[in-house]
Amino acid sequence: MTSEPQTDPRLEAFAANLKRLCEEHGSISQICRKIGINRQQFNKYLAGRHLPSTANSRAISNYFGLGPDVMFADPEEFRALIDGNFLDTFNRMRSLPQVASFLSTAMSVPDSVCDQLVGVYDRYHFSSIYPRRILRASLCIYKGADLLQHVYVERFPNPDNPKRTAYRFKYHGFVLPIEGRVFTLDFETEQRNEMTFGIYSQILRNTKSMMLGITSGIAANMYRQPFSTRQALHFRRTGLLNRNDLSRTSALDFNDPSIPAEVRDYLGNEPDMIMPG
Repeated sequence: MTSEPQTDPRLEAFAANLKRLCEEHGSISQICRKIGINRQQFNKYLAGRHLPSTANSRAISNYFGLGPDVMFADPEEFRALIDGNFLDTFNRMRSLPQVASFLSTAMSVPDSVCDQLVGVYDRYHFSSIYPRRILRASLCIYKGADLLQHVYVERFPNPDNPKRTAYRFKYHGFVLPIEGRVFTLDFETEQRNEMTFGIYSQILRNTKSMMLGITSGIAANMYRQPFSTRQALHFRRTGLLNRNDLSRTSALDFNDPSIPAEVRDYLGNEPDMIMPG
């Protein structure tokens, strides 16, 4: 009795993730020309028949603005990471001379510092939509082609039925460790209605890892005014976002026992949203 041949999970993951990216980028022939890879060879990667060489893997991931390791992620985690069709906007930003000049300075950060930041975090701050509620989002910092990037997802429950979601927002952006601080810049990619900016300081105590700071948001319309508030990032694990992480996102009561005590202490007893009068 012959056993069925074993499939390589890395081969399947790369093929599925590459297909996902190509679906959002039009002509495969054009993609091949820009990357500099033979179309016939590229088709083998898409079909899951061959794994690309290290050089080709890096060339493909660089073209899409992602780190090579991300291309081999579990397809479900990969989808959670890139959903929102942000790559075109993100890559246009990276290609601007002003941004490239700034990033050339920001990217001179030791790998050890970047490795310390990557992973999945719970992201806490007071809600600008629901008074006296703390919003818990899921945030992931991961290695891009040439710098750290991040994605986070916010979900607001329906007031009439907390088991249903009333609003969902997803943000993508840069993570820049500079002089002992961590700076973030991102934009919302589903509603396309907001940019946020953050600055954090790392807090390392025993096995706990947190980042405490301030975030500011600038909305695209008058119905959501600019705001600024304290924010806490609580490290949970290495890896990318998965379904379990996304299920944790919600607007919580301030006294919810699942919120770490250090987070409640930092955010304070009263919502400190700073908004225009």
